[in-house]
Amino acid sequence: MIYNKQAETMPRKELEALQLERLKWVVSHCYENIPFYRERLDQAGVTPDSIRSLKDIERIPFTTKEDIRTTYPYGLFGVPLKKIVRIHASSGTTGKPTVVGYTKQDLDNWSELVARIVAAAGATEDDVVQIAFGYGLFTGALGLHYGLERLGATVVPTSSGNTEKHLMLMRDFGTTALVSTPSYALYMSEVLRDMGIKKSELKMRLGLFGSEGCTEEMRDQIEKAWGIFATDNYGMSELMGPGVSGECQYRVGMHIAEDHFIPEIIDSQTGKTLEPGQQGELVITTITKEGFPMLRYRTKDITRLNYEPCPCGRTHVRMDKIKGRSDDMLKIRGVNVFPSQIESVLVTIPSVGPHYQLIVRKDGYMDTLEVQVELTDAAVLVKYSELERLQQEIRHKLRTVLGIDAKVTLAEPKTLQRFQGKAQRVVDLRNA
Repeated sequence: MIYNKQAETMPRKELEALQLERLKWVVSHCYENIPFYRERLDQAGVTPDSIRSLKDIERIPFTTKEDIRTTYPYGLFGVPLKKIVRIHASSGTTGKPTVVGYTKQDLDNWSELVARIVAAAGATEDDVVQIAFGYGLFTGALGLHYGLERLGATVVPTSSGNTEKHLMLMRDFGTTALVSTPSYALYMSEVLRDMGIKKSELKMRLGLFGSEGCTEEMRDQIEKAWGIFATDNYGMSELMGPGVSGECQYRVGMHIAEDHFIPEIIDSQTGKTLEPGQQGELVITTITKEGFPMLRYRTKDITRLNYEPCPCGRTHVRMDKIKGRSDDMLKIRGVNVFPSQIESVLVTIPSVGPHYQLIVRKDGYMDTLEVQVELTDAAVLVKYSELERLQQEIRHKLRTVLGIDAKVTLAEPKTLQRFQGKAQRVVDLRNA
């Protein structure tokens, strides 16, 4: 099903004309309303009047996550706060979140775009959809929630955690579709077996997965475990949230909503725009957002764009599954985790030293994080109550900053590896 046929099947020439019109608008909007962008554009010699073709987008300076951090919290908002009706945020490297804002029109557009991707995946107004994302500042849950309601589906906002209750409600409510991370879907399937619930007792038919990568092999396991059709979607809070792109039933890439976003692929090292079909870093310009517009935002995600026609009839470009990231960010159970976040916690605790190691593993289908940190005094190791108290303190502080639980291992002084050059803090064993 195509939710908005006029927009999603627009001839390429018309689509590019619309993109140019909206690109001119967003550059003018940023120039007139956001001092940060006015200064950046002036430095680059770019004025709103100088945007005459889509190729001119390459003259616009990039926006990075660091720019969002340095203008925290509202420095990149494009309208007065009184016109912002919703604020979301994602984690930042120092505990300060990356803050984004939405106007009423932004929320309306967001709901429309999520409705498009869930319809492309096969959702309909007859579906009962259970959302197993955590509700809160994270954009995933509410983004899918309002988009599914726009489609007309019945939404069950169960949020994250309490897996047994999730599965009970799934059976009792006749849930037909699940919104979650791929790894949580696999974990739920294991609990399903442990509870003795048979697939035949459920009405599940569709998975709408996002917030973390999903290999074809993992998707196959999800589909076999649940007996469903599983799809990927892509988004990030800086751009809007979920709804930037999503798979259709042919699953040959995720269609980007090009009437709202202009995608580019660049060389991460040089910043040079690459030719269509080449793999590189995805850069996105939002061309309809009022509250929090982004000019050439560097996502750090590595992919490629495919402009070939899709069998589904949609004309919007498709992006491949994300191959990885160009920076050192970890994604644990759908949550962005930076080593510097962990370091910022550890340095505030007098009983531990500055040396630490992060071990990322797979426990079944779930990502796990172990933080190994050195004690400053070996005597603590023989004081069980003190050791346990310290572990709980560190674990609690990490949970507060990261939003996820991590195992904490306390090591003897001078036992963790030292580095003469750049420290390699992360040991990722997920694909070992």
